[in-house]
Parts: sequence; structure tokens; C-alpha cells
Amino acid sequence: MIPKSDLNDNDLLRSMLAGDEEALALLYRRRQAGVYRFALQMSGSKTIAEDVTQEVFLFLMRDGHVFDPARGSVSAFLLGVARNLVLRRLRVEQLLAPLGDDGDEEVSTLQATTDVCPLEDLTRAEMIESVRKAVLSLPPKYREVVVLCELQEVSYVETAEILGCAIGTVRSRLHRARALLLGKLRPAAEAEETGAATVRCFA
Repeated sequence: MIPKSDLNDNDLLRSMLAGDEEALALLYRRRQAGVYRFALQMSGSKTIAEDVTQEVFLFLMRDGHVFDPARGSVSAFLLGVARNLVLRRLRVEQLLAPLGDDGDEEVSTLQATTDVCPLEDLTRAEMIESVRKAVLSLPPKYREVVVLCELQEVSYVETAEILGCAIGTVRSRLHRARALLLGKLRPAAEAEETGAATVRCFA
């Protein structure tokens, strides 16, 4: 008999829908982090990300039977549900959540290095924060393709499935999103270069 941990997502979902709580726990552990990261990167809010992640798996328990393996993977299905929930929350609250401390975990992970001086570390952290703010400032239809394709590394095919659009639409939105990000980040990059020159002066 195959251990449950070796089952694919589709088999785990089938077992879960048949009442297997262990299958649900395994599927949650396997896919929760990806759903949370997507919701956080889309909303900029830990609170929204946590709520959405919980709602996604409640939806899966309640309506998981609507999943069609012929249309895509369980992972894509979960991200599609998360996307709808995040967009609904942002519409209801009519805001992009405050940036505040909500990305601190990711920032600290990205900037964790050893042999750097405090000024370089500060400049790097500021650049990462600029990228976060730039992504969050994009209109939702551009933000979601950046989050999926660039940050989550989801394929164009699965991104198209999650968004319910053609692959060509994903490509064109991503191209436009990159151009918008470049325009937003160019001033930050120039500031970083100035900061790096300052660091060298103190070296």
C-alpha cells in the first residue's frame, strides 16, 4: 500500500472528499504555504493572507468536488480560489492593505547575508521594500501575473487556467506589468546607485 505522503494532490483530494482527515492535513501542509504567499504578495497584508488561506481550505472541504483535473492541477485550482477571495476582499475594503510590517519575514529572508556593512544592508532592504511597494501598486490584473509568473514561478499555462484567460493574454499582461514596474523602480535603482557610491566613500 502506498503511504499517503506519496500520493499526488488529486488522490489526496479524492481521499479527503471521502472523509479522510489525514489526506486533508497532508494536502494542507503541502499547499498552504503557496496559497499564503500568493495572498500576501497580492494584498500586502498578513491578515488578509491568513484569512484567505483559511477560506481557501474551507472552500476545498465544502466544494472540492467542483475541481476538474482535466482543467488543471489542484495547486492551480487553489490559487484560482485564493485569487477570487483576495480580489473580493480588496474590492470590499477598497484599499491596498497598509504595507507596514507585513512583508518583514520576506524582507529579512531576502536580505540575510553575512559579509555586508550596515549601510549596504540598509540599501538592500530599501530596494526590496521598493519592489514590494511597486508590485502592490500595480492594477490587480497586472499584479496577479507578476505574482504568479515571477514570484510564484507558475507556468504560463497554469497562470492562464488560474486567471481564466488565454496564454497570449498572460504574456501581454506580463509584458505590460514589467514595463510598469521598470518605470516605478527606475528612480529607486538610481537612488540605490547613489547609496552604493556613498558606501564606497566610507569604505
